[in-house]
Amino acid sequence: MEDLTEFRQETRAWLEANCPPEMREPMRSDEDLCWGGRKFRFQSEAQRQWLVRMAERGWTVPEWPHEYGGGGLTRAQAQVLREEMAALSCRAPLKSFGISMLGPALLKYGTEAQKREHLPCIARGEIRWCQGYSEPNAGSDLAALQTRADDLGDHFLVNGQKIWTSYADKSDWIFCLVRTDFTSRKHTGISFILFDMETPGVQTRPITLISGKSPFCETFFDNVRVAKSNLVGEINAGWEIAKYLLTHEREMIGGNAAGAVGSTDRPLGATAVAGIGLNALGELDDPMLRAQVASFEIDEAAFACLRRRAAEQAGQGELAAFSSVLKYYGAELNKRRYELLMSAGGSDALEWEGPRSNEGKLARGWLRTKANSIEGGTTEVQLNIIAKRLLGLPGA
Repeated sequence: MEDLTEFRQETRAWLEANCPPEMREPMRSDEDLCWGGRKFRFQSEAQRQWLVRMAERGWTVPEWPHEYGGGGLTRAQAQVLREEMAALSCRAPLKSFGISMLGPALLKYGTEAQKREHLPCIARGEIRWCQGYSEPNAGSDLAALQTRADDLGDHFLVNGQKIWTSYADKSDWIFCLVRTDFTSRKHTGISFILFDMETPGVQTRPITLISGKSPFCETFFDNVRVAKSNLVGEINAGWEIAKYLLTHEREMIGGNAAGAVGSTDRPLGATAVAGIGLNALGELDDPMLRAQVASFEIDEAAFACLRRRAAEQAGQGELAAFSSVLKYYGAELNKRRYELLMSAGGSDALEWEGPRSNEGKLARGWLRTKANSIEGGTTEVQLNIIAKRLLGLPGA
C-alpha cells in the first residue's frame, strides 16, 4: 500500500505537469479522439504532445512490457493511473483497436518477430488497425465465414468480403479471419492473418447508419497477396485466437458503452440539471427523472466495481466468458443513459443539425446506441454464453 501511495503521488505530479490544459477539457466531438495511424491528423499541437508524452512513458499501454512499448505497470498501478487521469479529467491519449483487441492477442499468440514489429507501433499510435471478422453471411455465426486464403507457397492469396469493418477506410492494417481449409469442420479451418490495407486488391466502401454517420465499411479482397510471416499462430488454428480476441472486444464495448473511468463526459446528473434546473430544495426539478437518474448512477457505480473484479479475475486467467456479462450489461447501461439524456433535453434533444446542438450530437448518439446490442456479438448470443458457460444451464 505504501508503494501504491507513493506511485499515486508521483503519477499525479507527472500528469499535472505533462497533460496540456486543452487535453483536460470535455471532448466536443468524436474528432477530438486520437486514433493515431498514418492517415490521422491531429486536431491541435496539444493533442500531439499528449500522445507523444504518454507514449514515451509507455502509458498508452501501461500494462504491456517495456520491450514492446508499454509501461510495465502492475494491474494495481495501472488502475491508479486511470483513477488519477479521471481525477484530473485527462483525455485518453490514444484510442486503438490495436490496444484493446489485437495487442492482447499478439502478446499471447504472436511470434517474437511479430510482437517487435507491431506492438511498439501500436503503443506509439503510428499504425491504426481494423478488424476483419463479420461477413454478409457470417455475423452471429462467425465460423461460417467464407473469405478464403489460398496457400501459394511463400504467400497466401486472399479473396472475399467483410462487412461492418469499423473505420476500415481510415485504417492502415487489418487483423483478419480467413478460411484456409474448406474440407474440415468450419471452426477448425480458419486462420488469423495480418496485412496492410494499402496492399493491391483491398477496397473499402462506407456504410451509413440511421444516425446519419457511421464508422462501418464493407471491405473487399481481390487476389490480395499476404506474406506467410503475417500468419498469427498455426495454420487452421485461428478460431482459438479469434475467441480470445473477442473476449477483449466485448470488454472494450462494455467499458466504452458504460462510460469507463477516464471519460471526460459530464456526469448524467449534472447534464440533467443543466437541462431542467433545480427546485427550491436544490434537487433536480423533475421527481420522476430524478429517481431514474439516481437508479442509473447506482447501477453505473456497481458496474464499475464489477469491471474491476472482472479485471482481477482476468489477471488470474479466470472466467473468459465473463466478458459476455460486461458486454451485455454495458450495452444496456449505455442505452439507458441516452434515454435519460434525451428525456432531460426535451424537444431540444431532437435537434439534428446546427452549432447549438453540435450537429445533433445527442440525437445521433442516441440512435447510435441501438447498435450496442448488436455489435461485438448480439445480446442473444451473449445471454446464451452466460447461460451455458457461467450458469451451467442445460441446452434447449
